[in-house]
Amino acid sequence: MDPLIMLVGVGIISISCQLLAYRLKIPAILPLLVSGILLGPVFSVLNPDLLFGDLLFPIISLSVAIILFEGALTLRFQDLGSHGSMVRNLCSVGAIVTWAVITPTAYYVLGISWQMAFLFGAIVTVTGPTVIVPMLRTVRPSAKVANILRWEGIIIDPVGALLAVLVFEFIIASQHPWQHTLEVFGMVLASGFGIGAAVGFFLSWVLRKNWIPHYLANTAVLTIMLGAFALSNSLAHESGLLCVTVMGIWMANTKDLDVSDILEFKETLSVLLISGLFILLAARIDLASIVAIGSGAAILLVVILFVARPLSAYISSIGTDLTWRETALISWIAPRGIVAAAVSSLFALKLETLGFADASLLVPMVFLVIVSTVFIQSLTAKPVAKLLGVTAPSPSGILIFGASSFARAFAKLLKDKGVNVLLADTNWDSIRQARMDNLNTYYGNPISEHARLTLDLSAYGRVLVLSPYKQLNPLVTYHFEDAVGKGKVFGLNHSEQPKTASHKVSEDYAKKLGLFSDNASYSKLASLMAKGATIKSTKLSEEFSFEDYKQEYGSRAMPLCAIDPNGRTYVNDLSSDFVAKADWEVVSLISSE
Repeated sequence: MDPLIMLVGVGIISISCQLLAYRLKIPAILPLLVSGILLGPVFSVLNPDLLFGDLLFPIISLSVAIILFEGALTLRFQDLGSHGSMVRNLCSVGAIVTWAVITPTAYYVLGISWQMAFLFGAIVTVTGPTVIVPMLRTVRPSAKVANILRWEGIIIDPVGALLAVLVFEFIIASQHPWQHTLEVFGMVLASGFGIGAAVGFFLSWVLRKNWIPHYLANTAVLTIMLGAFALSNSLAHESGLLCVTVMGIWMANTKDLDVSDILEFKETLSVLLISGLFILLAARIDLASIVAIGSGAAILLVVILFVARPLSAYISSIGTDLTWRETALISWIAPRGIVAAAVSSLFALKLETLGFADASLLVPMVFLVIVSTVFIQSLTAKPVAKLLGVTAPSPSGILIFGASSFARAFAKLLKDKGVNVLLADTNWDSIRQARMDNLNTYYGNPISEHARLTLDLSAYGRVLVLSPYKQLNPLVTYHFEDAVGKGKVFGLNHSEQPKTASHKVSEDYAKKLGLFSDNASYSKLASLMAKGATIKSTKLSEEFSFEDYKQEYGSRAMPLCAIDPNGRTYVNDLSSDFVAKADWEVVSLISSE
């Protein structure tokens, strides 16, 4: 088949898998792996080795570097809080415990040599952001658990790769293996940390000085990062993963450096790369080799899932403030990903060339662990998290920016109806009165750094901008539109639209206004409240429909939202057709007679 058609086909299938996973609310890894297995070993449509030839592993290595760098850019030390010790333990003591448990198990149940057992154990210590991050999106564990798993997934990749490199170098060293291994260890650390920190500092300094024009920043960072990865790898084998991780963490924690634009670009690229890589690597699986491993594979998987990871998580949690429920969920979420697949394939080829007979079993064993952990944990992690009570709240709440008398009355009624509401305002008097009404509040700017560090906004899926601050409202609107998604941030119209074109708001921003009605401005709502208007909820029925409701109240009623029998809230916005059905409750601002 034409290689061009094949490449485009992989892209189309990958995005189709992502959309299918989104619709079915399952991790995208599952349909991606199934597609790769069907295209490769089952129907023999896709042969990555034939398609890419000698470029396959360089492409995989560079793709993994981009994925790791993107993940490292999200690792801010402030997010760790008091949980840094757990991450540190998981990536050090925890990795050693996992290695120590899996190695003898692989030796005894699979009948391989001690050399291959040690290398296999080292390779499968990694988890990785390619599998952890998509799973976290679906499982939605508590912020504490999510941060720990995300940090571990990114940091453990270079740690596990380094461990595998050391074992590999020890295996192939014919003379003075311990000395050779220590030398390799020192070179990897020096190259990875040295180049990563140096390039991270250089890029941070250049970007802060604005020496690179904005339109070239993303491309420049990507190119320089790949250059640093290649340079580090050329100096010390497989040190590039450590290098790009150090670079990303350095830049993420540099003061006064905004990496949001770079991160957005890398996130988009990472989704494409992760999707394509999983299909390509799954297509390389030799099903016959996996079957040939025998029944010992089942015992090995049981030990990995129910002994090695739980023991690693428990020992790592000693001395931390994690509850047993949180530790239990961490012990269950440890799927293996791209780095394990790539490293095993690379070392297997080299060991086979050097004449190690059982090296051919390395790749099928690792892929069996990858496929099994991804399938089992992807399908069970969400119910396990719910059973343990370690899930984040549903993002069905409403964040209201502005705590005026209208906003407080509206929030109070929503709270009485079981809707999770948070009021934010920079005006202390408004916040004080909201607190007297026993409402959840945040005193300050909700898009500030303080809010990002102290507020858990995961429970809020929509934002209503009801404040009088015309300069701040657009910033809040665009900030939360990026955080919660387009079509979920609503704002009020301005009371007086300037006639001069140069003084009008942008057309893009104007489309986001129109909350409640086309003339519902802050001043209009405040005026109605001052004249005695009240916020009232009315239940509809088959006999008393929404049309009957509008006829009864006429222009006195300004519908604000509707609440269905399941507690879902539908905000009245001009950009959507607002219709309430039977058994729903309509919440409106009712003007006085």
